[in-house]
Amino acid sequence: MLPAFPSAPLRPVAALVAAAAFMLPAAHAVTPFILKDIRIEGIQRTDPGTVFAALPFRIGDTYNDEKGAAALRALFATGLFKDVRIEVEGQVATVIVEERAIIASITFAGLKEFDKDPLVKSLKDAGIGEGLPFDRALIDRAEQEIKRQYLSRSLYGAEVVTTVTPIERNRVNVTFTMTEGDAAKIKDIRIVGAKAFDEQALLSLFDLTTGGWFTWYSKSDRYSRTKLNADLETLRAYYLNRGYLEFAVESTQVTISPDKQQITITISVREGQPYTVTSVKLEGDYLGKEDEFKSLVLVRPGEPYNGDAVAETVKRFNERFGLYGYAFSRVEQRPQVDRASGQVALTLAAEPQRRVYVRRIDVGGNTRTRDEVVRREFRQLESSWYDGGRIKISRDRVERLGYFKDVSVDTSEVPGAPDQVDLVVKVEEKPTGSLMIGAGYSNAEKFSLTGQIRQDNVFGSGNYLGLEINTAKSYRTLVLSSVDPYFTVDGISRAFDIYYRTSRPLNSLGDSYDLATPGLSVRFGVPFSELDMVFVGIGAEQTRIGTSQGIPLSYLNYRAQYGANSYSIPLTLGWQRDGRNSVLVPTDGRYQRVNFEWSIAGDVRYLRSNLQYQEYWQLPAKMSIGVNTEFGYGKGLGGRAFPVFKNFYGGGLGTVRVFEQGSLGVVDPTGAYIGGAKRFNLNSELYFPVPGTGNDKSLRVFAFADTGNVWRDGETMTWDSLRASAGVGLSWISPVGPLKLSYGSPLRVQRNDRIQKFQFQIGTAF
Repeated sequence: MLPAFPSAPLRPVAALVAAAAFMLPAAHAVTPFILKDIRIEGIQRTDPGTVFAALPFRIGDTYNDEKGAAALRALFATGLFKDVRIEVEGQVATVIVEERAIIASITFAGLKEFDKDPLVKSLKDAGIGEGLPFDRALIDRAEQEIKRQYLSRSLYGAEVVTTVTPIERNRVNVTFTMTEGDAAKIKDIRIVGAKAFDEQALLSLFDLTTGGWFTWYSKSDRYSRTKLNADLETLRAYYLNRGYLEFAVESTQVTISPDKQQITITISVREGQPYTVTSVKLEGDYLGKEDEFKSLVLVRPGEPYNGDAVAETVKRFNERFGLYGYAFSRVEQRPQVDRASGQVALTLAAEPQRRVYVRRIDVGGNTRTRDEVVRREFRQLESSWYDGGRIKISRDRVERLGYFKDVSVDTSEVPGAPDQVDLVVKVEEKPTGSLMIGAGYSNAEKFSLTGQIRQDNVFGSGNYLGLEINTAKSYRTLVLSSVDPYFTVDGISRAFDIYYRTSRPLNSLGDSYDLATPGLSVRFGVPFSELDMVFVGIGAEQTRIGTSQGIPLSYLNYRAQYGANSYSIPLTLGWQRDGRNSVLVPTDGRYQRVNFEWSIAGDVRYLRSNLQYQEYWQLPAKMSIGVNTEFGYGKGLGGRAFPVFKNFYGGGLGTVRVFEQGSLGVVDPTGAYIGGAKRFNLNSELYFPVPGTGNDKSLRVFAFADTGNVWRDGETMTWDSLRASAGVGLSWISPVGPLKLSYGSPLRVQRNDRIQKFQFQIGTAF
């Protein structure tokens, strides 16, 4: 009989016992013999085939000590057994195993900081999960990893205790009990050695902060080594951009109080002296295009050395080399420092390496989305010159699809082909379907119910399918939509809408819905550039004007003149260019939109146009400013008046704040606000970062100034008739959508205007 190996991982004592057992004198060795039978004892859950598959011998083989030792090692390696031994009697080998306990359940007590489901998944990936063999060593490592995760969130007093409870049938219940405690807060941050700049100005650059009004939201007063390293890089860049070429962070000390609740950070720096650039020289091979590369240089002689400008210049050089197919270009910056005069001469040495082709483009990580959906966004083609600009555009287009959490493009050399590379597009998918049933409230629409089911990536095809229901006070909709973004291989999109809308003017005397508009439409989007899209569409709709009590007189007059039912075939034509750096929180860039709706057939003939222009600029001190202007114009055709149910509305968020939603323009004799055929509004917002939120842009305060109005068909648009307002507000990208609140006062107002100083809404864009 051979001794059993201790269960893995080997503890020191068990390892010594096993080693000693294998070093027994030869008198105890088994004399080799021919196996006539192999028996297995002790298995309860494990399939016998698993044991036989691990054995290095079969019936009829010659059995010896070496094969016995190999069998024990193989069985322990399966991780299924706590103890294994082999007994030999005659020409029969009996394998006796003691199975590991199976984890029956994993529970968490006192867990607040983390979500349970991701924690369960990460433990299972580490081999700890329901139905898996119990391993004390793995449990101990998991306990330490959970503690480490708590430390990363400044919960230095957190304790994790693991309880293992045996139950029937060789199973165990595992319970992790957490005592989280309170998070340690940053009490003080000091920068020692800073003389050229004010310490508070330097600390304002950091994401880490001491306690403030909004640190409960941003959690920026919780210490994180990763965030501190990022802040140190920001500090280093700040000095380098102002000529301090030899700036260095000499030491960083993080001290925690005895009660583990307060943290003090001390950063020691050496500033050095500022340097001024005297010259910028290009060396190396620039493909005979030195003048072209010189135009990309952002560093100017006579100005302080700027690290960001140098880094951006190097980046531009590499990107320009990439445009010509040089995927592995190297550009080295060589500053020559003269400490005596405080001057630096900069040399940029380039080595383009070799020009390469893209042999193949592979897509990886997509478990649901078809390769075709990713490939059709690529502007870099296979078997063509490597083009860094096209690759960047391609990556951005894939990311803008919205189907993936992360998108990256890696370049790999082809073995044996120095002039070829392969591109690997790695994506990480995210859920693209949503089911939403909720309630909303705004001071214009009051209480409303909404429901929506949508899938942005149906069956991984990249197509959109959605159903939307809205029960707002003055506007109710039921819309079924479908979009095929690649109706043609050239990227022309096609969209279908089938809808049923009911609406009534604001401030109507009755609560019945007096306008009902069923219809359908189809639109095509034609891309003309990476930013430009032209839309063409046609639809068919019917508008029914009811006779319920309180209906505005203007509606009754239109009904009496043209009938209760109006039919139209509207043709739509539009153009859009979106160059903003973000859709939800733009701080730079421009957005332009032009849209025309022309009823070409039916008993309703009109032309309705809308023009919009937005622009954003970044300002110092993390501020930004945005300007939005919009102009709408409607005109009746064929001798008929502009239909009242196509009017524009003004007032409230999105147009002129402080004035009640939809209250500008024509007032019906019944008192209802029925809008008008012309609308103009100009909005400006100055955004400020919220103290204590660091660089988080999802929560911002702003000051605003609005002007605009709505006019009836035939009424002259004059400056004297414009309304104006100003105030302050709060913008927050909340979990349920963009939230905007504003409070202001009217600057230009007339006697009958309805004022609403405080306004809010979820989902407002500007």
